[in-house]
Amino acid sequence: MWLLGPSCFGYPLSIAFIVVNEFCERFSYYGMRAVLVLYFKYFLRWDDNFSTAIYHTFVALCYLTPILGALIADSWLGKFKTIVSLSIVYTIGQAVMAVSSINDMTDHNRDGNPDNIAVHIALSMTGLILIALGTGGIKPCISAFGGDQFEDHQEKQRSRFFSIFYLSINAGSLISTVITPILRAQECGIHSKQQCYPLAFGVPAALMAVSLVVFIAGSGMYKKVQPQGNIMVRVFKCIGFAIKNRFRHRSKEYPKREHWLDWASEKYDKRLIAQTKMVLKVLFLYIPLPMFWALFDQQGSRWTLQATTMDGDFGAIQIQPDQMQTVNPILIIIMVPVVDAVIYPLIQKCKINFTPLRKITVGMFLAGLAFVAAALLQVQIDVSSARYVTQLRYIEDIQPNTVHMAWQIPQYFILTCAEVVFSVTGLEFSYSQAPSNMKSVLQAGWLLTVAVGNIIVLIVAGASKLSEQWAEYVLFAALLFAVCIIFAVMAYFYTYTDPNEVEAQLDEEEKKKQIKQDPDSYGKESEAVSRM
Repeated sequence: MWLLGPSCFGYPLSIAFIVVNEFCERFSYYGMRAVLVLYFKYFLRWDDNFSTAIYHTFVALCYLTPILGALIADSWLGKFKTIVSLSIVYTIGQAVMAVSSINDMTDHNRDGNPDNIAVHIALSMTGLILIALGTGGIKPCISAFGGDQFEDHQEKQRSRFFSIFYLSINAGSLISTVITPILRAQECGIHSKQQCYPLAFGVPAALMAVSLVVFIAGSGMYKKVQPQGNIMVRVFKCIGFAIKNRFRHRSKEYPKREHWLDWASEKYDKRLIAQTKMVLKVLFLYIPLPMFWALFDQQGSRWTLQATTMDGDFGAIQIQPDQMQTVNPILIIIMVPVVDAVIYPLIQKCKINFTPLRKITVGMFLAGLAFVAAALLQVQIDVSSARYVTQLRYIEDIQPNTVHMAWQIPQYFILTCAEVVFSVTGLEFSYSQAPSNMKSVLQAGWLLTVAVGNIIVLIVAGASKLSEQWAEYVLFAALLFAVCIIFAVMAYFYTYTDPNEVEAQLDEEEKKKQIKQDPDSYGKESEAVSRM
C-alpha cells in the first residue's frame, strides 16, 4: 500500500525525479531529431523530398507506438516498469544511431565517403525503429505517471505540474537543439575529417542513459498504481458487442436505448460502459486535431530545409540551419509561465470563459497563421534567388542565401503561441477527462493525433504535386483553417465530464444495490468496520 511520500511546497517530491527524467529524455529525442533531416540529406545523400518523407515517417512511428506503451502499462507491467523497460530499448536505439553515422566504419579507401552506404542506412533505420518504440512507448506513461503522484484534492498542483512538465520538455529541447547542431558542425574522423554526426547522436544517447538512471533513482518515492487488467481489450470488446447486439435488435419492435453503448449492458457492467462512453466522447473530439500537428512538426523538416537557403550570419556567430529550431523552445520557456501566471488570469478577470477547448481552437487558428507567414517568407526567398521582368523573362541569377534567417522568427513566434494554448491544454484536458483506469489510453489517443498529423504531411505533400514551396505552405494553412472551424463547432456541443464524480455515483449505486440484495451482510460489515 502506498503512503503519502515526502513533499515540497505542497508538491510530491517524487515529481522532481519525473521532471528531470523528462528533461533528459527530451534532450535526447530532440537533440537527435534536430540534425536528423540534415543527416539524411548530407550523410545518406537523400534529396529534400525523400528526406522529408522519411523524417515524418519516423515521427509518425514515434506517436503510433504510444498505443503499445499504454496497453503494456495499463494491463501488464504498470507505468513504472513499462517506462524502465522501454527506456532501455530507447537507449540502445540512440547508441545504434550514433554508430550508424561513423563514416570511417565503411570508408576502406579513405576517400571521405562511405564505401557501403547500405550498412549505414540499415543501422540508421534499426536505430530509429528502436528509438520510436522507446520514446513512443513511454510517452503516454510518463505524464500520466506524474499525474498519479497527486491526491484528488491537489487539482491545482496537478494542473501546475503539467505546465512545469511541459516546461521541462522545452528546456531539454532548447538546450539540445542549440548543442547538437554545434556538435554536428565540428569536424571529426580517423582517416578523413567529416561533419561530426557520431558526436551529435552520441551525446543524446548519453543523456538518455542519464534519464534512465535518474528515473530509477526515485523509485522509492513514487506512487505506483497497479495495472487494472487488460482495459483496452475490454473496451474494444465492449464496443464490438454493443455494435453487434444493436445490429441484432435493429427491428422497431425493440425499444431504443439512451446511448448505443447501452446495448452492451447484457454482457458488460455499467461501470465499464460508462467509462467507455467518457473515452469515446473525448476521442471523437480528437478527430480534427491531427491537422495541427501536420503543420507543427514541419519545423524539423520543411522549415529547417527552408533555413538552408537563407543567410545565417549573425555577426560573430554563424547560425546553423538546424539551430533555428531553438527559437521554439526559447519562446516556450518564456511564454508558458507568462501565459499561465499573467495572460490566463487577465482573461479570467475579464470574465471570459476561456475553456480548454476554446484554447485548443485558438491554437489551431494561430498555427494556420504561422504557415501564412512561412509562405510569405518563401516568396521572398524565391524572389531573392532569381530576378524576373513581368514574371515572364528570366534576367539573371543572383547570390543565394541573401534573405536572413532572422526572418523565420515571426513564423516561429506565431507557431509557439499556438503550441502554448494547444499542446499544454491538450495534456491537461486528456488527463482530466479520463477515467481512473484509462488515463494512459486517453493519453495515447492524444499522441496518436500527432502520428496521424505526420502521415497527413506525407499524403498532402505527395498528392498536391505543387512545384512551389510557398504554395504548399498556403495549402496546409487553408486546410487547418477549415478544420479549425469544424473543431469549433464540435467543441461548442461538448459537455465536460468529471470522471471522479461519475465513478463516485457508480460506487454509490453499487453500494445501494449490495444493501438491497443482502442487507444483513452489509450491516454486519459496517458494524465490524466501526469497531476497528
